[in-house]
Amino acid sequence: MFRHRGTCNWVGSERGQSMVELALLLPLLVFVLIGGADLARAYAIQLAVQNAARAGAEAYAITSAPTIGLAQAAAVGEMNRTPTVQATNSNVAVSEGQADGSTCVHPPPAATPCFVTVTVTYTFQTVTPWPLIPNTALFNRTTQFRMFY
Repeated sequence: MFRHRGTCNWVGSERGQSMVELALLLPLLVFVLIGGADLARAYAIQLAVQNAARAGAEAYAITSAPTIGLAQAAAVGEMNRTPTVQATNSNVAVSEGQADGSTCVHPPPAATPCFVTVTVTYTFQTVTPWPLIPNTALFNRTTQFRMFY
């Protein structure tokens, strides 16, 4: 392509082509960046729910005088260590029972062990509402430990 001195030809300019390419790709780059951040947050919250169920069950199982409030506090404390998570006691359900479904005796005898079950649920919401993609996800995890005194 021949250029004449002193004239500015934007049609044949490479700088104009680069600006058009950037304008076309910038929305895609922003979409990928924010989508990746949401995906990372979802994974972190899934791990937080799993760790919270384990922490609540462990706190209840190894205490000589277990209470539901103790297990809930341990689970909520574990979840709230993750940024953007605001869990409460309503996210944690605690139950105890023997393997056959009967009521536990405290302290449980070795012949008929008692188990604690902790279920943690949490609803994840994306940072931005995405079209055609679900913007919420329910994460839940149940953990069962044998009680020891």
